Amino acid sequence: MHQGRFLDPAETLDGALGFEILALEPDQARARFRVENRVRQPFGIVHGGAYAALAESVCSASTYFAVRDEGKYAVGLSNSTSFLRPVSGGTVHAQARVRHRGRTTWVWDVDLTDDDGRLCAVSRVTMAVRPVPRDDEQRSASGGQRLTGSGS
Repeated sequence: MHQGRFLDPAETLDGALGFEILALEPDQARARFRVENRVRQPFGIVHGGAYAALAESVCSASTYFAVRDEGKYAVGLSNSTSFLRPVSGGTVHAQARVRHRGRTTWVWDVDLTDDDGRLCAVSRVTMAVRPVPRDDEQRSASGGQRLTGSGS
């Protein structure tokens, strides 16, 4: 975990797939991606992994921003995505809403739609919410090396 420092989104899966976060609130979030070859499978429709990745990314970001001031971080625990309608062009839109805000887990439901508002996929994403490790805990877990990304 890179505590206190984040990777450039352009260099992550989100950047590679062209994800755009539109809104992050504690109870809801929105995001989208343009349908281009980088998110298509060989038959020309959106790859199921792109839907699942967008759902997890938007839920992870929204949960993290809701818990970070409490000294916590959020990571994906599970992601179940069902594909309902193929999309071959335009934009895929994600609308996420929190269903459960627990002390150690959050559960989100995500609707993924096309430009006409038709439901194309649905995801249920469970986030693990954990305390940010203290510096000494990070060192012992890594065999004495710091995991903060500071290079020291």
